[in-house]
Amino acid sequence: MKKSILEFWVGLFVLLGAVAVGFLAFRVAGGTSVGSSSGSYTVYADFSDIGGLKAGAPIKAAGVLVGRVSDITLDPQSYQARVSLNLDKQYAFSSDVSAQILTSGLLGEQYIGLMQGGDPENLAAGDTISLTSSALVLENLIGKFMTSFAEKNAGSDDKAAE
Repeated sequence: MKKSILEFWVGLFVLLGAVAVGFLAFRVAGGTSVGSSSGSYTVYADFSDIGGLKAGAPIKAAGVLVGRVSDITLDPQSYQARVSLNLDKQYAFSSDVSAQILTSGLLGEQYIGLMQGGDPENLAAGDTISLTSSALVLENLIGKFMTSFAEKNAGSDDKAAE
């Protein structure tokens, strides 16, 4: 009898531990909290280069999570990336808000940062953010630096030959 009671409590403890680990894994992976149902609205932003931005990436304003990226598509006319932003309804941004793709740390995850504008009119569902800044791609930056360095050295070699 005592053995079966002990096995019941051990089993219950293991089950609660598994539920806690699952919940923490869900939160770390970027899932939304279970009880948050305040609603959201969708706006769009067009970028020439999104780098490594993925659907589900956070959207932050002043470091505070205000939404998530819901979808990324390629516009067949402009060949720009069209990003769908699901913003929490409790946050109202002005119609001249700017969006830029930022990186957490040197090699961290990419997210969209919103900078509030000064227009008294607010964004509505379905609007497009017109002021955008694309991702800074580290490989492109290194390539530009190397090209500039090579051109500078080639110019100094030509002067030395004269």
